[in-house]
Amino acid sequence: MEETEDPKSGRKCTSKTRSCRGRTEPNQYHHQLLQHSYRNGFYYQNRYQTFPGLLPLPPPILLLPLPATPLPHHNENLRSHTHLQKASRKQKKPPRTTPPDFQVPVSTVSQVPQGLQQKAGKLSGGEDESAQMTVNPQSLVATRRPDNGGLDGAAIPLLANHFLVQFDPSQRIFHYDVEISPHPSKEVARMIKQKLVQDYSEMLSGARPAFDGRKNLFSSVEFQNDKLEFFIRLPMPTAKAWLPVGESSDTTEKRPQHKLFRVNIKLASKLDGKELSSYLSKEGEDWAPLPQDYLHALDIVFRESPTEKCIPLGRSLYSSTMGGAKDIGGGAVGLRGFFQSLRPTQQGLALNIDFSVTAFHESIGIISYLQKRLEFLRDLSQRKTRGLAREEKRQVEKALKNIRIFVCHRETDQRYRVFSLTEEATENLWFRDRDGKDLRLVDYFKDHYNHDIQFRNLPCLQISRSKPCYLPMELCVVCEGQKFLGKLSDDQTARILEMGCQRPRERKAIINGVMVGSFGPTSGDHGREFKFHVSEEMTQLNGRVLQPPKLKLGDGGHITNLIPSRHDRQWNLLDSHVFEGTRIERWALISFGGTPDQRASISRFMNQLSQRCEQLGIFLNKNTVGKPQFEPIQVLNNVSLLESKLKKIHRASSNNLQLLICVMERKHKGYADLKRIAETGVGVVTQCCLYPNLDKPSSQFLANLALKINAKVGGCTVALYNSLSSQIPRLFAPDDSAIFMGADVTHPHPLDDFSPSVAAVVGSMNWPAANKYISRMRSQTHRQEIIQDLGEMVGELLEDFYQEMNKLPNRIIFFRDGVSETQFYKVLKEELQAIRTACCRFPSYKPSITFTVVQKRHHTRLFQKETDHSSSAGAKIFNENIPPGTVVDSVITHPKEFDFYLCSHWGMKGTSRPTHYHVLWDENRFSSDELQKLVHNLCYTFVRCTKPVSLVPPAYYAHLAAYRGRLYLERSDTAAFARSAAAAASPSRAAPPKTTPLPKLNEKVKKLMFYC
Repeated sequence: MEETEDPKSGRKCTSKTRSCRGRTEPNQYHHQLLQHSYRNGFYYQNRYQTFPGLLPLPPPILLLPLPATPLPHHNENLRSHTHLQKASRKQKKPPRTTPPDFQVPVSTVSQVPQGLQQKAGKLSGGEDESAQMTVNPQSLVATRRPDNGGLDGAAIPLLANHFLVQFDPSQRIFHYDVEISPHPSKEVARMIKQKLVQDYSEMLSGARPAFDGRKNLFSSVEFQNDKLEFFIRLPMPTAKAWLPVGESSDTTEKRPQHKLFRVNIKLASKLDGKELSSYLSKEGEDWAPLPQDYLHALDIVFRESPTEKCIPLGRSLYSSTMGGAKDIGGGAVGLRGFFQSLRPTQQGLALNIDFSVTAFHESIGIISYLQKRLEFLRDLSQRKTRGLAREEKRQVEKALKNIRIFVCHRETDQRYRVFSLTEEATENLWFRDRDGKDLRLVDYFKDHYNHDIQFRNLPCLQISRSKPCYLPMELCVVCEGQKFLGKLSDDQTARILEMGCQRPRERKAIINGVMVGSFGPTSGDHGREFKFHVSEEMTQLNGRVLQPPKLKLGDGGHITNLIPSRHDRQWNLLDSHVFEGTRIERWALISFGGTPDQRASISRFMNQLSQRCEQLGIFLNKNTVGKPQFEPIQVLNNVSLLESKLKKIHRASSNNLQLLICVMERKHKGYADLKRIAETGVGVVTQCCLYPNLDKPSSQFLANLALKINAKVGGCTVALYNSLSSQIPRLFAPDDSAIFMGADVTHPHPLDDFSPSVAAVVGSMNWPAANKYISRMRSQTHRQEIIQDLGEMVGELLEDFYQEMNKLPNRIIFFRDGVSETQFYKVLKEELQAIRTACCRFPSYKPSITFTVVQKRHHTRLFQKETDHSSSAGAKIFNENIPPGTVVDSVITHPKEFDFYLCSHWGMKGTSRPTHYHVLWDENRFSSDELQKLVHNLCYTFVRCTKPVSLVPPAYYAHLAAYRGRLYLERSDTAAFARSAAAAASPSRAAPPKTTPLPKLNEKVKKLMFYC
C-alpha cells in the first residue's frame, strides 16, 4: 500500500503559477528522457517524497509505567518483556448491538504470578478489578519481541538487499523551513535551490544542503543567520493562457523571460543522531518511539543525488541508463529503476535497495497515442474526417484525463494537464479574444500559425477546470516521465512482469550495480558532508528452513497422510483424494458466445470434468439439470436479460441449484454482473472458464477447476494431520478453540475519485481443522484504509462460529493485510478497539487477541549466499530462489518489535518475495517459534492448490473476498463517469458521494467460500 500525504501548507496557488513549469539547466548527467521530464512538472510522481516510508508508530506515545518485576515469559531462558493485556472487568450481559461510542478500556496485567498468567484473560465479571491499571487506548504500543528469535529449522546462509549505514550520532543536521513565492513546481523549486547554492554559498556557510522540493531544507552546518531572504531570477516561459482570452506574439514566446522568486529560509530545528543511535543499539527505554525527525532528514539526504539524475516516483527512482525504455504497447513504455528506503534494523540503520519496474506514458503525439491506446482508433491517421460516437468519446476522455501535454506548433516550455474534451468538434468551436471579437478556432490557427487543422471532427482538449481553454489534439504531445495511471491490459501487464522478472543472481547484480553506479544513493558527496558511510556489500545473515507439516488427505473414505518432500513442496493427488469431497447432484451449464465447434465440445468437457472430479473424490453428477444453455455473448452486456436467464435456470432446478458453470468466449466485463446476480440475487455459486482452455483441457487444468468447485460448494482440499492443539499445546489446549481471521481493504483505481473502498473480513469456522472460511464484506468511504464496520463484521463471524461449534473461540488470531508502516499505530488503536467492542456483544466474553499485520508490498529480498564459485552445480543452486519455509527474524528485522520474514512458497519465476509478518498486539504471548510454525503450517491449507502459498490463508481469502466485493460495484461505469463529468464542471474537486452499500449476499451462499 503506497503512502500518501496531506498538504500541510496553507499557501494559495493560483492557476497561473500552477501552470508554469520551468526548464532545468543542462546537466551532464541528464539522459535524454530526463531532459524532457524535468520540464514537465510531475504532479503524481513526487507526492510521496516528503515522508520517509518507514514509520512504525508515527504519533508520539504515552509511556506506560513499568511494573517493578516484569511478567515472566513461559520460556525462562529468554529475555522477557512486559505485554499489554486486556482488562479483567465486571461486565453485564451486553445487548447484541453495542453503541458505537462504547469504549472498552485497554489495560495491562502487571506483577501477576506465573500460575495465574493464562487465567488473566479469562477472569469472570466477579473478579476485583481494583488492581488493574486502565490506560487510554492512545497508549497502545506495538508488541516487543518475546525472545531472541526462533530456533526451529536448519540454518541457511543468506544475503539481504539491506546495506548497513554508519552515521555519526554527534553530527547535527540543521532543518530549515523554506517558503518560495510565488509557489513553484517541485522541479522549479529544485532549480531555485541549485541557483541559491551557486550564488549565495557564503551566506549558506559553504553548505550543500539537501532539499525535498517543497518546504524542507537540511544542512550539515548552520547558516550565517537563522532567517534569510533571497530573490532568485530564473529564465521561465510566460504562463499566460493563449486561448481564448487573447493572442500572444511570436517574439514573446520565443524569448524566455526571467521570473523573480522570493525565498525565505528560517531555522526550524537542530537535530542530532544520539536518540536514533540509542534506539538502534537497544540502550534506550523499551517504550521509546523511533526518532523520526533525524531519520526523515537522513532519508532526504540519501535521495538528493539520485533525484538530480533520475525520475522520482514515490519511493522509487527511474533512469533510462538502467536498460532503456521498452515499448509495452497501448501507448505505454516500461522503465527500469530502483527503490530505496532507510530502515531501522537489529544490525543498525540499513538502506534497503531493490530493483523496480513501472509503466510510463509514451511521449508521442496525441493522435498517435490514441491510435496505440484505443483499438477503435487504430486507423485514425487514415480517416482524418472521423468523429467520435458518445461511447467512443467517453473512452477517449478516460484515456487522456490528467495526462500532461505540451504543444508543438510554437516554441514554449509551458505544460498543460488534460481536464476533459470539448462538447463540440474542433471545426465548430469559437472563442472570444480580448477585444471581444468572436474567432473560429480553425481560422485562428490558419491565420496565426499557418496550420490547417486536419482532424476537424475530433473534439479539442480542454485544459482548464473553470474556463474554456482549447487545444487541438493534433498539435499536442504527451510529456515524458509520467506514470501510466490507466489500467494495464493483460499484454501490457505480461510485458511489465517480464521486464521485472529477474532470477536471483541477475537481480542481485542489478542491485549491487545501483550501489556503485553514478546515479545511486552513494553517487554524490553528501556522505562526506553529513558524515555517514554506506556499505557496498549486502547484509549477511543466517535464516532457518522450517520443515513442512504432515498433511491429511482422503482415500475413498479413508484418511491418508503425506509430508511434501519435493524441493518446491508441491504434492499431487494421483494416489489420493481431497480431504473432504462434496456431492454435487444438481448443477447446470450456460455458455456465452463461442464458435459452433467450441459449443460442440461442451459435452466432452462435461464428461472430462466429471471424471476428473471422481478421481479426486468429488462427486459431480454426469447429468446437468436440463440441457446446457447456449447464449450469445451479447447477453453479458444486458444486466436485466442476464438476470432473467440465470433465474430461469435456477427455477428449472426447483430453486435448489448447487453449482452453475459458465463458459465464456473471452474475458468480458459482464463477468462482474454475473457474479453479483448469482451470489446476491439468485443464490448459487458459479465457476467461470474460457472456451480457449476447453479445446484440449489438460489434467492439471481440470484438477484445478475441480478443487475450486469443491471448495466453493463446501468441501476442502487438505487438512493438517496433527491438529494445532497437538502442535502448539501450550496455547491450544484440547478444550480450547481459536478462530483465525483475515482482513483487507481494496481501493478503486487511482483515477477514480468517487467509488467507495471495499473491506472484507473472513473467519475460520471449523476448529481444529481451521480450513473453511466464511466472509463478510462492506463498502466504505473512498480510499479509507481503516475498516469502518470491522466491529460489526467480526461480531457476525463470531456468531457464525458459535452456531457451527456451539461455543465461542477462546483465542482470536487476526491477520490484517494491506497496511503500511505509517498506519500501524492508527490501525492498532482503532481496529483492535473494534474487535474488542465486537466481543462485548457476548456476555462475559473476553478472548485473547493477537493482531498481526501481513505485508507483501515491501522490498526486502533474500538470496542464497554463494560459497563455491568453481562448481557449476553450485552456481545453479545459487541462481535458485530460497527454499520454501525460509524464515528470518534477526539482523534485518525491527530492533525491538516482534516481526519476521517468511518465504513459505517456492518461486518458480523471478526472485521470491518473502512475506513480512509484524505483530502489533499479542495477548496470546506467542514465542517466535510458535507463531512462525503456525503461520507456515497454515500456508499448506489453501484450498485452491496442492502447494504452500506465499500468504497466510486468512489474509489471502480476505484479499479475494474484498476483490469480489469490488466486482459487485462494477456494473457499468457509465454512472460513475457521469458523476465525474458533472464534477468536472465545478471549479474544485467534488467530495466523494455517499458510499454505495454492497448488495446483501443470498443466504444460500453466505456460509460458503464462493469467493475463492
